[in-house]
Amino acid sequence: MAFEGLSDKLSAAFKKMRSRGVLKEADVREAMREVRMALLEADVNYKVAKEFTNTVTERAIGAKVMESLSPSQMVIKIVNEELTALMGGEAAPLARSNRPPCIIMMCGLQGSGKTTHSGKLAKMLKKQGHRPLLVACDVYRPAAIDQLKVVGGQADTPVFELGQIDPVEIAQKAIEHAKFHGNDYVILDTAGRLHIDETLMTELKNIKATVAPQEILLVVDAMTGQDAVNVAGSFNEALGITGVMLTKLDGDTRGGAALSVRAVTGCPIKFAGTGEKLDALEVFHPERMASRILDMGDVMTLIERAQEQVDEKEAEELARRMQENKFDLNDMLDQFRQIKKMGNLKDMVGMIPGVSKQIKDMDIDERAIDRTEAIILSMTKKERSNPDLLNASRKRRVAAGCGLRVEEVNRLLKQYKQMKDMMKQIKKMSSGKNAKRFRNMPGGMNLANMPGMPKGFGF
Repeated sequence: MAFEGLSDKLSAAFKKMRSRGVLKEADVREAMREVRMALLEADVNYKVAKEFTNTVTERAIGAKVMESLSPSQMVIKIVNEELTALMGGEAAPLARSNRPPCIIMMCGLQGSGKTTHSGKLAKMLKKQGHRPLLVACDVYRPAAIDQLKVVGGQADTPVFELGQIDPVEIAQKAIEHAKFHGNDYVILDTAGRLHIDETLMTELKNIKATVAPQEILLVVDAMTGQDAVNVAGSFNEALGITGVMLTKLDGDTRGGAALSVRAVTGCPIKFAGTGEKLDALEVFHPERMASRILDMGDVMTLIERAQEQVDEKEAEELARRMQENKFDLNDMLDQFRQIKKMGNLKDMVGMIPGVSKQIKDMDIDERAIDRTEAIILSMTKKERSNPDLLNASRKRRVAAGCGLRVEEVNRLLKQYKQMKDMMKQIKKMSSGKNAKRFRNMPGGMNLANMPGMPKGFGF
C-alpha cells in the first residue's frame, strides 16, 4: 500500500515521544531528525523535507499544549496539519466552463497511464451526469487510437478520432463535434514520449495555443518517486499545467511524489489512480491522505465508496428487512457483492483508524467472497430464505455442489449468525444523526466478519 514504509517510520518516531511524560526541545528535534530521514527514504525532495521538519519543529517548540492533548499528541497534530498543507490543504476541483465544452488536455510521458486515466476521468464525469468526449490526439504510438476506443467503450464514452493526421486539427474538429453533439467535457489524450524533448513540447504548446484548454492535467507515475516531480517541473515550465493526476498510488510506492509535487511545482494533485479498474480513480484529498500516512484512517473515503455502490432503494429495502428481522442469506450475498465492488478489501480495511498496522502482515483472502457466493448459490431458494433448514445432509449437498468442504459451509453460517446479531445492534444505532450514514453503508457491517479476514482480527 502507498506510504506504508513512511507510515511505519513516522509511527516509530512518535512512539518514542509517547513514552515521555514531558517533551523537551531536544526530544522534538530528535524526533524531527527521524521524521526527516523517513521523508528522504520515501523519496521526498530534500529541500521539501528540510523545510517541512523545520516548520514542524518551530511550531512544536513554541506551541501551547491543549488541555485535551498530551505533548506528543500535540506534535502529531502539528505534523498532520503540515502534511495536509504540504499536499495542498484541500481538494482542488476540476475546472468548469460557462460556455461548454470544458476542454481537458491530458499530457505526460509514454507509459504513465495517460490513455487509461483519460478513460477513468471520463467514467467519473459520466457518473456525475456529464457527457464527456474522448479525443484520440496520440497519432504516433502503435495502436494508441485502438486502445482509447477500447477504454472509451468500457467507460461508455464516445471517442472522436480522425486517424493519423495533425493532432492540432483533430483537437479543433473534436471541439466542433462536441458543441454540435452537446458534450460538456472534451478530454484530449495527447501523445507522450519516453523522455521530454522539444518535438513533444512543441506539439503540446500548439494544441494549447489553438484550443485554449481550461485544464492541463499531467499524468505521472507515483512509482517513479522523485523523477515524477522532475517531470512535473519540466511540463509545468513549458505548458503551465493546472493539476496533476498520480497513478499507481495503490502500489508499493514510497509516496515521495505526492508529498513533493505541490511544493516543487505549485500545482495541486487533483486525482489519484488507486487500481487497474476504470472506476479506480479518486479525487485527491490532502487532509485524508495525511490521515492515512499517520495511521488515522480515512473513514470519509470509505463512506463515499459505499455510497457510490449502494442503490438507495436497495438500502431502504434492506433497512426495512432489518427492522422486521427478515435478514437472510440472499441479503448477505447482496452485501458481500456490494463490498466487492468497493475495491480491494485490504485497502478498505486500512482506511479504518488504527487498523493499517494490524493488517500489514495479515493474509487477507480476496477470493473468499467468491467462495461465499458459490456456497450460497448452491443452496435452494428455501434454504437461502430460511438457513435453519440446513441440517447435516443438506450441508453436505451444498458443499458438494460448490466444490468446497462442509467446514466452510458451517463457517459461512456462523458469519451469517454474527451479522444477524450485529443487525440488532445497528437498529439501535440507526437513529438520529448517524442514521443516513448507516443506511448508506452496505449493511453497516463490521468488516471483521467479512469472508477472507484473518482469524482473530477485530476492531
